[in-house]
Order: sequence, then C-alpha cells, then structure tokens
Amino acid sequence: MEEKLHFKPFGFSALALALIGWGGLYLVITASLPYVWSRWGFFALLLMALTGTTLPIVFYFHQRFPSDPPAEANVIIRQATWVGIYGATLAWLQLGRLVTLYVILGLAGGFIAAEYFIRIREKANRRPPVIHDDDPS
Repeated sequence: MEEKLHFKPFGFSALALALIGWGGLYLVITASLPYVWSRWGFFALLLMALTGTTLPIVFYFHQRFPSDPPAEANVIIRQATWVGIYGATLAWLQLGRLVTLYVILGLAGGFIAAEYFIRIREKANRRPPVIHDDDPS
C-alpha cells in the first residue's frame, strides 16, 4: 500500500531554496556589478528562488487533483524544477532581447510536452503492488 505524501520534507526544502534564492538575488542585484560570475550566480539563484517558491504550489496541486498512479516525491520536485528552469531560461534569453510571446509559449509548450512524455514513460514502467491473500479459502 502506498503512503500519502506529507508536506514536511517539501516545506523545509522549499523554505531553504526560496530564502537562499531570493536573498541571494537581492544581494547579486544590489551589491555586485554585472560581470560573468555574478550573471551565472543570478541565473542559479533565480532557478533556486523559483523552484523553492513553486514547490508548495505544485505539492498543493497534487494533493488537490490526485492522479493515477499517485505522484511520488520525485515528480513534485521535478515539476517545480521545470518552473525554475523555465524562468531562468527566459531571463537568459532576455539578455539578447529574444523573448517574445511566441518564445514564451513555445518554451512552455516544450516543457509541458517533456513532462507529459516523462509521465507516460513512468506510467508504462509502473508495476502495481501485488496483494498477497493469506486466506486460502
């Protein structure tokens, strides 16, 4: 029998990622010049901040709208990480002024399609638990 996921492990990770990400972004934006390492730091911290912020939201969506098979912890973390990657990629593309409505929608569609195919693969490889009946009648 599968156990229901609890928020406690996600909450600590989300809080740590959000505090480090948003606090680091504040420091990078206000206290550094736009050199190479501070730019890389900006993107890494943006990814952490967005992932930490969306982790509770993704967890709530999985609790509110359950799926079959039930989502595991790695699915929730992966989907929150997609949001962080999406935001950091858009910020990186904005450096070259390449972000348009079509890029925003196309990139989102690509990430949604990738997650959809990963979930299909997980469902195909899933083996339902075997229930042993101890009663010989």
